[in-house]
Amino acid sequence: MSVFIHVASAKGLPVLAGAVALTGFSAWARADFFGDSHAFFETRNVYFNRDFRDGPSSLQSRRDEWAQGLMLKLESGYTPGVVGLGVDALGMLGIRLDSSPERAGSGLLPVRPDGRAAAQYGKLGLTAKLKISATELKAGALIPSLPTLRPNDGMILPQSFEGLMLTSREFPDLVMTAGQLDKVKARNDTSYEDIALNNKNNRFTRNAPGGQLDLAGFDRKLGDDLKFSYHYAGLSDVYRQHFLGLIASRPLASGTLNADLRFFASEDQGAARGGKIDNQALNGLFGYGQGGHKVSLGYQRMSGASAFPYIEGSDAYLVNFAQIGDFAEAKERSWQARYDYDFESMGIPGLTFMSRYISGDHAQVPGVSGRGQEWERNTEVRYMIQSGAFKNLALRLRNATYRSSFSRDADETRILLTYTKALW
Repeated sequence: MSVFIHVASAKGLPVLAGAVALTGFSAWARADFFGDSHAFFETRNVYFNRDFRDGPSSLQSRRDEWAQGLMLKLESGYTPGVVGLGVDALGMLGIRLDSSPERAGSGLLPVRPDGRAAAQYGKLGLTAKLKISATELKAGALIPSLPTLRPNDGMILPQSFEGLMLTSREFPDLVMTAGQLDKVKARNDTSYEDIALNNKNNRFTRNAPGGQLDLAGFDRKLGDDLKFSYHYAGLSDVYRQHFLGLIASRPLASGTLNADLRFFASEDQGAARGGKIDNQALNGLFGYGQGGHKVSLGYQRMSGASAFPYIEGSDAYLVNFAQIGDFAEAKERSWQARYDYDFESMGIPGLTFMSRYISGDHAQVPGVSGRGQEWERNTEVRYMIQSGAFKNLALRLRNATYRSSFSRDADETRILLTYTKALW
């Protein structure tokens, strides 16, 4: 048993391994470990097309690929006793359906040295877990979702990390988290790499790697309609970051008013491998919903000497982080107008529509003179079957138009067909 736990995390936890050995096989065979287990199967069929509208002829003019993703997730229960032990496994397979060297690089599939996309690729993640009361420790493959780290999950397979993550729910309405991650596996890669800084548009010195990513924070529910959050992230020798967030809602007339306020303060640390980092990001989204309609307005402003730092391959937790752009250049300010409609109010549950427009200006981009401007328009239609044999089968259409004075213009379409099934 101790050997199996060690495989789940090549670097740790020896303590977990020893605890499993002491617990013995009889504890593992009891009903809680097996009886509380769950298994899920998920399939994702994704077509991706990005047509670059400008740029020199020497650069790739479009990225156009079609691929299939398959995932099997197994989650055990816990062994009985004060200390409960368990293990999770996530098997992933990506299959090429259509691609060519001149169209590769969409992010769906790995690209081989000859420029061709791989015919298929697989990944396996194993996670050991330990639970005491309402506190859980996981070691191995992890896909956390925090304001300071949002792994990308928009293609056929998700981005994942390796390390430790502690989550505690010992106190009512309070969730505390802490973790240390030391490797990352990209959504279209099969091997773990060093965690690095995103360097879009060469906004920093380089894609600086860090030895480890430290995470800590809490989310406190202050009422049925109010939540406050604080989180910290530190990529060693690259940057440290603090986050404050407030989510609130309240009835107004016959509808509901919502507010999502976010503030990040970031600076370089240690050897500053990515160069000088000094950024304060204030952003918020305010919405009003009535019936199936919801109208929202957002604002995002970058202050300080640098752009907003976040982990390579992940999604920045900014209200104006969109399908193509992130609107996070140094000094950039941007606003958003958004409209959502839920067709359940018309008797069609599972069908939703979203359209938004984001415009940014005053961007200071290294190597680009003057103040940069950019805008993006997103439209999305999604339908999920709500019942019957095909429950949870969903079709999602996403379209984006992006124009910029400092980055390549692009038109993008994504078509996603997904299905999730609980096996037991």
